[in-house]
Amino acid sequence: MQLLQNKLRKFDADKKAIAAGIYPYFRTIQSEQGNEVIINGKKVLMFGSNSYLGLTNHPKVKEAAEQATKKYGTGCAGSRFLNGTLDIHLELEDELADFLGKEAVQLYSTGFQANVGAVSCVTGREDYILWDERDHASIIEGHRLSFSTKLKFRHNDMDSLEQMLQKCEPDRVKLIVVDGVFSMEGDLAPLPEITQLAKKYNAAVMVDEAHGIGVMGDMGRGTCDHFGVVDDVDLIMGTFSKSFASLGGFIAGDKDTINYLKHHARSYIFSASCTPAATAAARAALEIMKTEPYYIDNLWRLTHKALRGFKERNFEIGATSTPIIPLFVRNNEKTFMITKELFERGLFVNPVVAPAVASGDTLIRFSLMASHTDEQLDFALDQLQEVFIKYGVIEQ
Repeated sequence: MQLLQNKLRKFDADKKAIAAGIYPYFRTIQSEQGNEVIINGKKVLMFGSNSYLGLTNHPKVKEAAEQATKKYGTGCAGSRFLNGTLDIHLELEDELADFLGKEAVQLYSTGFQANVGAVSCVTGREDYILWDERDHASIIEGHRLSFSTKLKFRHNDMDSLEQMLQKCEPDRVKLIVVDGVFSMEGDLAPLPEITQLAKKYNAAVMVDEAHGIGVMGDMGRGTCDHFGVVDDVDLIMGTFSKSFASLGGFIAGDKDTINYLKHHARSYIFSASCTPAATAAARAALEIMKTEPYYIDNLWRLTHKALRGFKERNFEIGATSTPIIPLFVRNNEKTFMITKELFERGLFVNPVVAPAVASGDTLIRFSLMASHTDEQLDFALDQLQEVFIKYGVIEQ
């Protein structure tokens, strides 16, 4: 035990950042998760949330969670495989399948578990998993657990993907796994080109829509719908922790694949099922997506305004075209210092530093919610400009 403790206590990066006064993690929120939050008694504007539609405080979502708790209690006390299946689980699965244009859906307790469960078990020892180098950590953990051969291709590089496909034995299963919207830099996977290559090499495609559903496509159906490739994508993964204002995840696909996952995905079989409150909240959020277009429309109005504003102010924002806007700093220490100063000025944003990205690609992740006001966005743009100029990241 002492050897383990001696090894682990050598980690001191957090202690050094705390001593320098620039540690940006685990900031404790003392209020609801809205476009404004209270931290240490101070009100700050939240531009670091994944609640793109701003539904975490919507009366219909809160009421649904409350009523489900009253009817079913606080938890299911078991996995879906055994005693943890509720009628509302099945109803939400059917509603999501219809919404996404797939035959069936399987719910998981978190989005992370959905990716880990599916990616780790749908291919076998003699098969292949091909993955984008910027895929979410849950996809990476999933393929680490798989016995298949893993082939990494350069980010959104179709020549690199084709080179990897050419390395695969033609008669073996090949699964291409990508994010629809990449979570740190907000750019889109080129799904039309990916699905074309999949057809050419007889491969299957899985798309992580965690940051796409509720944002992209008709009524927020996601990046696959946005590009018109729903029928060409075999598996669609989603999460409830973003636009659905809840907690949980799912895989959508054909009935046979979903049935296989229900009997083989270990993160499903050996985890407790989604709580009644989380399930009901997600159902309510889905209904809002389908019936109240204001939220998605306003999110995109604000997104276009923000993208114009950052470009006019000479920020480097990469290839994003979504409410996730990376503001490149390209220096670890400056990224922490900028995050601290912005917080002092009343803005909550997220630093993304090495090793999450290459040391030369560090950035501030700025994300929008439909509930933000124009005044809040204008204030954020002005404060960000002043701070980035102060630290020499952009010019006056």
